Amino acid sequence: MDNEFAPDLLTLLDDDGKEHIFEILDVIEEDDRCFLALLPSYDDAEDSVESPGEYYIFESIEEDGEEQLVEVDDDTLIDRLAEIFEERFESLFDDEDEDNGL
Repeated sequence: MDNEFAPDLLTLLDDDGKEHIFEILDVIEEDDRCFLALLPSYDDAEDSVESPGEYYIFESIEEDGEEQLVEVDDDTLIDRLAEIFEERFESLFDDEDEDNGL
């Protein structure tokens, strides 16, 4: 069964080879660069509740012909991207509230 409302999930490996699952919240493409806002996803409901709800910003790069995600280290860029993402999140949730008659 195709569930169009299921979140887009992405599995990343850390430096120790441990898998971490993230939900793709949004993507920004600018100046030939691609940035993703990722929210950790948990199998255990208790872990989800205890999560601080922080999202991470990664840049998609191509290295040796493969797409990789790297953390954005530039604080000024992170602040600018976070502002853009949060405006988009706010707009998205405002649109959902209007669609639900709230």
